[in-house]
Amino acid sequence: MKKVDIYTDGACSGNPGVGGWAAVLIYNGVEKEISGYNRDTTNNRMELFAVIQALQQLNQPCEVTVYSDSAYVCNAFIENWIGEWQAADWKLKDRKTPVKNADLWKMLLIEVNRHSVKFVKVKGHADNAYNNRCDKLATGEIARIKAEPTE
Repeated sequence: MKKVDIYTDGACSGNPGVGGWAAVLIYNGVEKEISGYNRDTTNNRMELFAVIQALQQLNQPCEVTVYSDSAYVCNAFIENWIGEWQAADWKLKDRKTPVKNADLWKMLLIEVNRHSVKFVKVKGHADNAYNNRCDKLATGEIARIKAEPTE
């Protein structure tokens, strides 16, 4: 099974507001950057979307390590919140409050189940060059879309 490292980040100007997402995929020393935006979103949605988009780039099952500065994304898997949410029919522990972003969590689960995925939480805006690169790409998407003329 191929081993792939993926670094991701999401950003938002306003929360909600204009958002950007980015990922750097690394396989066998080859790096691929992907990024995009959403005009009306939240930071957490962009963090999730970055991971989904990165995993969708893989055309076969891989052993993947996802590095993210999002505790929201990483802890859902590391602390098994995702399993608890599924068991509670996408509700929080009170069994009444719906899980936010359930649509994206479900999409992410489809992608995660195609691979062997490990999530690693990294410190944001610190000394991780790939995380910083993803942040720059994601915020660059926000700047780019804000600079476009509106109709």
